[in-house]
Amino acid sequence: MHNVTLIKGDGIGPSIMDVAVKIIDASGVKINWEEADAGMAAYDKYGTAIPDQTLISIDKNRVAFKGPLTTPVGKGFRSINVALRQKYDLYANIRPARSWKGAQSKFEDIDIIVIRENTEGLYMGLEHYLTKEKDVAESLAVITRKGSERIVDYAFKYARDNGRKKVTLCHKANILKYTSGLFLDVGREVAARYPEIEFDEKIIDATCMHLVMDPHQFDVIVTTNMFGDILSDLTAGLVGGLGLIPGANIGEDTALFEAVHGSAPDIAGKNLANPAAVIMAGVMMLQYLGERDAANRIQAALEKVVNAGDNVTPDLNPSSRAGTIEMGEAIIAEL
Repeated sequence: MHNVTLIKGDGIGPSIMDVAVKIIDASGVKINWEEADAGMAAYDKYGTAIPDQTLISIDKNRVAFKGPLTTPVGKGFRSINVALRQKYDLYANIRPARSWKGAQSKFEDIDIIVIRENTEGLYMGLEHYLTKEKDVAESLAVITRKGSERIVDYAFKYARDNGRKKVTLCHKANILKYTSGLFLDVGREVAARYPEIEFDEKIIDATCMHLVMDPHQFDVIVTTNMFGDILSDLTAGLVGGLGLIPGANIGEDTALFEAVHGSAPDIAGKNLANPAAVIMAGVMMLQYLGERDAANRIQAALEKVVNAGDNVTPDLNPSSRAGTIEMGEAIIAEL
């Protein structure tokens, strides 16, 4: 029996998480789901976006399964995702982008893993105004040797353990000579420990160009926090959008699994939301928990439903009349 903190989230979160939980339960894996609140719904209910009881649950279970959370733009409370990553030192963010036969995209046979440093850089939130008038703002990007070494080492170990051939490190060391320069220097040192894996380094803007011109040259990408956030959205666009992209946040003793798309409040409660991304996040969670057989069966069932295109949400097939619930039922039937 595994104990998992379940955070359903905001907007479409509850509906897609309910489907994902039903599918995981149908696989036969025994999970004790401990439901907890976070995000806008928690803020409205408790006056805080991360209630103490939610943190107590994660402290105890050390594994969390989370739906999308709403973060106010330009004001209000800070991103809950960033806060949770920093509190539990979830330093590695893994976002796989893989082609689906049943999803429309401009490329075929894409299989790229973006591994993003998750706790440093500009997303540390070290920002302030420099004037009383608040007309000059400053943000600090902090890069450390320790943080750089462990994320690049994680990327090479991931490549080695998953039969990957190449790791590309993305940086901006030509301009940001201290922060990006440190990340690149450490990356080169780590790469030397893995001579069996090809190492490549690219400037971030050139990486974006190469991804849309010839994405097949990429295998595993490792980069800093903000660059990784941007690149993982770009790679999602290569395979059909964020509705198909899961995310794992891994620390030394805690892990959080999530869909990386937003809460889409405009379609909440309308049985329209695509649950594929959070189902794949559940697959990654099961792999982390050692339940590989169930993970493989769920992934195979999901792929069969998406590739068939009959019982999928309208974003995957505009002519389909199936919704979130019906898509979930079809996946369970395939199981």
